[in-house]
Amino acid sequence: RRSGQYTMNHDHSKKTPDGALFDRSGSQDSLDELSMDDYWKELENIHETRGNNHEERVALVVKEPDEGELEEEWLKEAGLSNLFGESSGDSLESMVFLSTLTRTQKAAVEKRVETVTQTMRKKNKQHQIPDVRDIFRLQNDSKGKVCDGSEPSTVRRSENKNETQDGTKGPKFHLGTDEQKSLLEDVLFSDTDINLEISFAEQAANLKDSSVGKMCKGGGGDTLLPNFRLPKDKTGTTKIGDLAPQDMKKVYSLALIELTALYDVLGTEFKQQKAVKIKTKDSGLFGVPLSVLLEQDQKKVPGTKIPLIFQKLIAQIEEATLETEGLLRIPGVATRIKSLCQELEAKFYEGTFNWENVKQHDAASLLKLFIRELPQPLLTVEYLKAFQDVQNLPMKKQQLQALNLLVLLLPEANRDTLKVLLEFLQRVIDHRDKNKMTLKNVAMVMAPNLFTFHGFGSKTIEQSEFVMAAGTANVMRFMIQYQKLLWTIPKFIVNQVRKQNTESQKKDKKDKAMKKLLKKMAYDREKHEKQEKTPNDADVPQGVIRVQAPHLSKVSMAIQLTEELKAGDIVARFLSQKSGNVQTLKKEEVFLYEIGGNIGERCLDDDTYMKDLYQLNPNAEWVIKSKQS
Repeated sequence: RRSGQYTMNHDHSKKTPDGALFDRSGSQDSLDELSMDDYWKELENIHETRGNNHEERVALVVKEPDEGELEEEWLKEAGLSNLFGESSGDSLESMVFLSTLTRTQKAAVEKRVETVTQTMRKKNKQHQIPDVRDIFRLQNDSKGKVCDGSEPSTVRRSENKNETQDGTKGPKFHLGTDEQKSLLEDVLFSDTDINLEISFAEQAANLKDSSVGKMCKGGGGDTLLPNFRLPKDKTGTTKIGDLAPQDMKKVYSLALIELTALYDVLGTEFKQQKAVKIKTKDSGLFGVPLSVLLEQDQKKVPGTKIPLIFQKLIAQIEEATLETEGLLRIPGVATRIKSLCQELEAKFYEGTFNWENVKQHDAASLLKLFIRELPQPLLTVEYLKAFQDVQNLPMKKQQLQALNLLVLLLPEANRDTLKVLLEFLQRVIDHRDKNKMTLKNVAMVMAPNLFTFHGFGSKTIEQSEFVMAAGTANVMRFMIQYQKLLWTIPKFIVNQVRKQNTESQKKDKKDKAMKKLLKKMAYDREKHEKQEKTPNDADVPQGVIRVQAPHLSKVSMAIQLTEELKAGDIVARFLSQKSGNVQTLKKEEVFLYEIGGNIGERCLDDDTYMKDLYQLNPNAEWVIKSKQS
């Protein structure tokens, strides 16, 4: 019966390409419960639509890296390239960065530096090669408070994977004191609560070393997805888009290190793929890189973050009604799709394309085609495999944590487009009573479009297609179901950014380049004097903050902090003023921002408790503005 449901005119539906029977026991959800029919039908439709064009396509070559190359690339991506090579002396900034890492994050960095160092020694490169021990010695002398707000845990790294060939061992990170509090109760504070205050890798390490962890293993057998939720954070939830670009760069580095540390702790290999650049189209709609599309779209609609054709196809599908049975599953006619494609290429930007000719199923097929035809996958060449590998992590909570970090690693254009896609898919699922498209069905149909990427050459796909099918459909389900959680920046990462900013500011003050500092101070003073005379900090009594809205009003407000005062209350109070152009503003257009101190800039959610946040960042300025200004 098991293999019977795979007989979709696919020989490889019963066996893997090399003839071995596929053992499904390890997949997260039993495939007996998840009928794979929709998946294989979708693959057939894809092959049919692709038709002869498939041969014309240039396969994107994924380069096999040399020894140490991956690790070197990883360190560069993490912003730590000055830990090795010619610039290894200039690593003051890296020292600040390393001082804010958790124990598992440091272990991940150390492991990669060790590999690069060994490789360089083998290649006998001429430049100075630092000893890993020197790089981390500074931190090992520190007092040992882990910067995610928790005491260092009692976890030891059970297997020392960084033993080198000659048996010497890399340094251990004894960051803690003897009186160490276990994080275990935090890790287990609820099965469905996602703890964003403590590093995910630290949570995994604690579970792994505890007897409770062994009991929790195998938590993936159920088909129903748990109702994961984020407990309220008094200092406010930080979403992607809430932070300034300079802080987002730090978030990226930390997310990469944290994800690697999580995979290290769980014994899963984390490998970034690297694509060899190929010639791509520099204009048009289908098969054009996202960055090129957005560039041409921004000339038409300044500030647009989602390709116009993508937005239009979704609008076209929704215009008809999302109640159509089999929406996304039933394909448009392949020949018609092909001619619509050509017509769109010719007329879309001219505005002469007649959308009335496009049936709803055609629009859905075109939307999927657009995703598949991107010269690099929407989930990127670098991370596509990592997204697939999420299914190998032992617990659903860890899979969700890994996906959260992966979303943070995507380039902005990919992430924004993915968000719009997932929100649309959720709206389709909301009409499941009528359209018969449940979360499971939609995931089955969409997984081949996001995960079986044409560019890797058909051979790779054929070999792994069968094994991937169930796993990628599960990853797809996770992304749709938990999309709100996935666009949240974990608090422990925001806290690490705050700590880095604080440390950098301390270093700046001690900087020998006093001229620069004096110049900056003079400039700041001048700028401050030019600004409208508002009472300075000394005039503001304790427990009172001053809120300004330079773009919107000349008036600033002195606000008394109370235990219950939230950001939303301050915005409401500001909007109740009748001065200037305030009265034309709507509540959803303006936000309170935390600016400076230990953060570049952060947009606050309405439920942020101001007194708690003030204690976390007493030197911040508080400004009301719209997201654009």
